[in-house]
Amino acid sequence: MNAFHLAQVNVGRLLAPLDSPLVADFVAQLPEINALADAAPGFVWRMVDGGGADSTGLRPERDDDLMLINCSVWESVEALRDYTYRSEHLKVLARRREWFERLADYHHALWWVPAGHLPTVEEAMDRVALIRQVGEGPEAFTFRAPHPPPAASLAT
Repeated sequence: MNAFHLAQVNVGRLLAPLDSPLVADFVAQLPEINALADAAPGFVWRMVDGGGADSTGLRPERDDDLMLINCSVWESVEALRDYTYRSEHLKVLARRREWFERLADYHHALWWVPAGHLPTVEEAMDRVALIRQVGEGPEAFTFRAPHPPPAASLAT
């Protein structure tokens, strides 16, 4: 068993409220895409709101009802990369500009967590803030420059 798992967060600002026809196709695909993630090799966990189906009820920025968060944990960078770019998820990802604003700054981050740890919204947003403030490094990175997990001895 790996001593560390990979956490990921991405945030996005919708072009319209969740109940708008403009984003209806995105909302309709959420159950299928979430089920695909849940069944993907290397998947560990994904953040859900009080309803338990997805995270659309969570607000990473309190004063912005259009800002959504997606956070999950995976066994490895490779497992997350395969799900993101080598599954049906890619079709939804390719259409993101139809539903989400283009953000000028980093909107995602990857980081290592001890196996069994489940990130909070606050922790995930802290990683987005970190990568925005100092750029990529071992504490917050992207697929472009992945970092290895910490030495296993640090997990104990």
